[in-house]
Amino acid sequence: MILVSMTEPKMEKIMTAQIIDGKLIAAQVRENVAAEVAKRTAEGKAKPVLATVLIGDRVDSAAYVSAKGKACLELGMGSINQHLPADISQEELEKVIRDLNADPAVNGILVQLPLPEHLNEERVLQLISIEKDVDGFSPINIGRLAQKGREPVFVPCTPGGCIYLLEQAGVKIEGANAVVLGRSNIVGMPAALLLIGKNATVTVCHSRTKNLESVVRQADILIAAIGKTQMVRGSWIKPGAAVIDVGINSIPDASKKSGHRLVGDVNFDEAKEVAGFITPVPGGVGPMTIAMLMKNTLRAAQIQQGE
Repeated sequence: MILVSMTEPKMEKIMTAQIIDGKLIAAQVRENVAAEVAKRTAEGKAKPVLATVLIGDRVDSAAYVSAKGKACLELGMGSINQHLPADISQEELEKVIRDLNADPAVNGILVQLPLPEHLNEERVLQLISIEKDVDGFSPINIGRLAQKGREPVFVPCTPGGCIYLLEQAGVKIEGANAVVLGRSNIVGMPAALLLIGKNATVTVCHSRTKNLESVVRQADILIAAIGKTQMVRGSWIKPGAAVIDVGINSIPDASKKSGHRLVGDVNFDEAKEVAGFITPVPGGVGPMTIAMLMKNTLRAAQIQQGE
């Protein structure tokens, strides 16, 4: 019999999950886009151009638009920013979209959401040409995504990034039980449709889901996009599951110069001890969104130039 002294220090838990490095994977996507753009321009072809439309002065929206414009320039692409007043009329905004649709120098159009309350988001998104809808939010693109045997011209960037991260990590999607936490038009629903298209069996959970913890625990793949700080605990995770955390939440942290830090919808410290794969926050899904937008903008230029 081997006796262990009660005073012997406890061994630390070994982290079992493989961290899916979104920064690294996004950098690889961006490098590939930059190389293709450089090749095109060397051949005398026009560089891809992304037009962003920002309505009003929301600080977060302005930061997102700025980051997208910066990414375009870094990858050798063109960027046009239409910054419009918060009180713009529906008719005036629709004219801006129609003009961008008609401009052959513009390959991609991105209207930064959310819009001010007086504007009709659906009408605006419907107006964007399907071949310039690099955000993938056109009802036609989403409709094609929902129909078996039909392909959207563009896939929404954040959900598309989630699937790309899973594939790059070597996670088997076909035949997997997948749970999507959240049913937003921007992330949850498109992510569920993409998983179905990859032959996963998908459950979409939301605020009315009964026995939520039990449902989540059945997931081989979990995509958390519910917007609730660290709601998913380690005890909710099926051992070995792949966890993609889309949440971005700020919590107080006196050790940080800013006084806060970003965390996801999943309790990372707990989940990493149980999951097989997991994305960190920050540095997981976030970098993929802009990388996939750049990829979509390049593809838009290729489509419009008959390639």
